[in-house]
Amino acid sequence: MMSDGMLSQDEIDALLNGTSDEEETETNDVTNETLENTANILSDIEIDALGEIGNISFGSSATTLATLLNQKVDITTPEISIVKRNQLEQEFPHPHVGVEVEYTEGFEGDNLFVLKSSDASIIADLMLGGDGSNSETELNEIHMSAVQEAMNQMMGTAATSMSTMFSKRIDISPPQTVMLEVGTEESDKYIPDDEFIIKVSFQLKIGSLIDSKIMQLLPPSFAKAMVDELLNGPKEEPKQVAPPVQEAPNQVSQEPQQQTQTQVNMNQAPQQQMYQQPPRQPRNMGEPMANQQNIEQASFQAFEPIQLPEHEKRNLDMLLDIPLQVTVELGRTKRAVKDILDLSTGSILELDKLAGEPVDIHVNNKLIAQGEVVVIDENFGVRVTEIISQSDRLKKLR
Repeated sequence: MMSDGMLSQDEIDALLNGTSDEEETETNDVTNETLENTANILSDIEIDALGEIGNISFGSSATTLATLLNQKVDITTPEISIVKRNQLEQEFPHPHVGVEVEYTEGFEGDNLFVLKSSDASIIADLMLGGDGSNSETELNEIHMSAVQEAMNQMMGTAATSMSTMFSKRIDISPPQTVMLEVGTEESDKYIPDDEFIIKVSFQLKIGSLIDSKIMQLLPPSFAKAMVDELLNGPKEEPKQVAPPVQEAPNQVSQEPQQQTQTQVNMNQAPQQQMYQQPPRQPRNMGEPMANQQNIEQASFQAFEPIQLPEHEKRNLDMLLDIPLQVTVELGRTKRAVKDILDLSTGSILELDKLAGEPVDIHVNNKLIAQGEVVVIDENFGVRVTEIISQSDRLKKLR
């Protein structure tokens, strides 16, 4: 028999169940509050637009990072969420590497990129010529500089993609890299001061070395400015009306004085020839202009373009309207006849190029340039990044 003051098994189970239900309720309250905050700050359309901006800008950055690290780099479509500033310490309980990027032209604002210290160490080792295995060492000034240079190249490419997206020049300042320990005064000055902060999370994969996340923190005002311009176009600035041009006082009083003097002289000596220019009279377009003094036709230096010999010019003109076939080659592969016959809908062919490598541009099956794939509205395009040298092109024509 249980003594007084001892709890029965049913009472113990009831207490445990009550605690569990309370914790579950608290967790649900936090989730519901996060969803409510997200809905109040960003609409569904704004979330989609912000994700598209990150997808296009950082999709091109993956190409740059792959070239720098000589590794296959994949950055997936971002996830958008809203976090409270006072909850960031729970989001980042361990020290991270923060990279602050400020927009200097096109947009006004700054944002903070956050990545794990271990990921930053691998990137630094690859930037310094290693194979990424020496990632256990503590990040020093050289490692931080290497990470900063990698982010500088990535953000430069992202700014170029955004310039194309928004049809205007967008520039950034050189990124600043710091060890980020949320909750300390030194680190908090790099975090936006807003109560709610937008977090954009990208899944970052670098070869077989990194499968992690890189996060972007930006204030809602900056995010809304980009989204608003993407959806509605740039805001037209009010046109400033130029003030009426006022002549100098001596010029204002000179004309009436001359007119008065002219009228007096005309009354006293009508036969005298006056120097004062008579008022302009409308004339027909076919009549020559008269009574114009000290007016000379403007002369310009003759522009002499390079003149080709007549026979060469005729030969070149004969070629101008010849159509040429321009082809962009993503990659190549070799397969046996058996493998080709086994192809069906949904089959995947692995090409001989890494993701992010430049694609080849052929004219009539001759390699003339290389470029990177871009997206223009809903169509694919290619931005030319390198032209094959003239000597190489001539060799390929033989």
